[in-house]
Amino acid sequence: MADHVNARLYLREVSVSVAVASRSKVKVPSCANLAGTCNERLFYTAGRLLVSTSRLLSAKMSEEQTVSLVDVLQEDEELEEEASAVLAGSDSDHCSYPQGYVKRQALYACNTCTPKGGQAAGVCLACSYKCHEGHNLFELYTKRNFRCDCGNAKFTDAPCKLFHDKDDINSLNKYSHNFFGEYCICRRPYPDPEDQVEDEMIQCVLCEDWLHGRHLGSEVPDCVELQEMICESCMNTNVFLWSYAAHLAVPGQAAGESEAESEAGASGAAASSLSAPADQADEPSRKRCRREDEGEDDGEDDGEPAACRLTQLQAAGVKRVQAGAVFWPSGWRSKLCRCDACQARLAEAGLSFLPDESDTVLAYETKGKRQEGGAPAPDPLMSALDNLNRVQQLEIIHGYNDMKSELKDFLQRFATEGKVVTSDDIRQFFELQQSRKRRQVDGRFHCA
Repeated sequence: MADHVNARLYLREVSVSVAVASRSKVKVPSCANLAGTCNERLFYTAGRLLVSTSRLLSAKMSEEQTVSLVDVLQEDEELEEEASAVLAGSDSDHCSYPQGYVKRQALYACNTCTPKGGQAAGVCLACSYKCHEGHNLFELYTKRNFRCDCGNAKFTDAPCKLFHDKDDINSLNKYSHNFFGEYCICRRPYPDPEDQVEDEMIQCVLCEDWLHGRHLGSEVPDCVELQEMICESCMNTNVFLWSYAAHLAVPGQAAGESEAESEAGASGAAASSLSAPADQADEPSRKRCRREDEGEDDGEDDGEPAACRLTQLQAAGVKRVQAGAVFWPSGWRSKLCRCDACQARLAEAGLSFLPDESDTVLAYETKGKRQEGGAPAPDPLMSALDNLNRVQQLEIIHGYNDMKSELKDFLQRFATEGKVVTSDDIRQFFELQQSRKRRQVDGRFHCA
């Protein structure tokens, strides 16, 4: 058991070393090959770990802060949880094409098979593993109502290995610049090696593009992980959403809006809710809840058409500055009007999914976590180690012990002299390790 633990620590330290040396330019299979035969989920976790750890180290070193092993392990745990949430809701063994246009699934775009300048295409999780292993893939996170394109007419001489009988084109799929590795209104890649600004990216729930926080045109609120965002472009395309935003959205401040204007809009929405007549504000809500409990049609009550809630909100006269992205609290979708006219409006705009709470990414991730529930998932690094033979295990352990001793001696000099370890120092150490390894391999080759 001790050998397994030491080898696991060695693999983790090698992952960190590769991240420091290569920054964010990481090819996941090269990391996975350290363990011979790793499972697919390790590819995802290890790749994201390398990228995020390198960013963590780079950011903290540029600020002359100390990076501890706790920082790295905490980042590792968060990434494993994210991988579980995103990937567990999708099938990693079977192509999703037979399921049709899947309500929500993890997607990838292959820059090797469908590069920029050609037709955009997306592949499911299983095809990213089985059909595009070793290719340059763009991670698209999740997208709704998408059917796997792998092997169709967009892929010349690259048939799908998992499911062969596919239509040439999936006409209902929607594509964007994301499928060519570009995101946000700035159309930059992510991670962006030229962007030195520390910023978060947030996905619009309508167009599903990812935007930098600084390009939203509004302030990013606290606890943004529990909220949904609609970008300014989508809000302006669907102007009726501004009426909902004045009453249901998270109070926010658009770029160029004064705090007084923002507070006035928020207080106006609150006053409207407080002063609305009971038969206009409370009764529709009670009817809706009662109909849901009784399993009746949401569009009617006792044979009478339900009042249009959107019309009521518009009549309240509450205004909101129509600029910048809008953030919405949890549960806001269930408060949208479901009358016939509003459902027709949503359908015409291609937004029939909007009132559906199960469409949210949070619902998808929750489903994934439930599917991963029960017995603790095996550690992918431990599983990888179990697939190695005894000689390979011993080589890893000896390599770990050698590196541990040399790294301790290397860092001891800085501790004695009271110096700060920089990224260049770490890179120099691992370059020296690699050169020694090459000399050893060359030596064994000549002896043979």
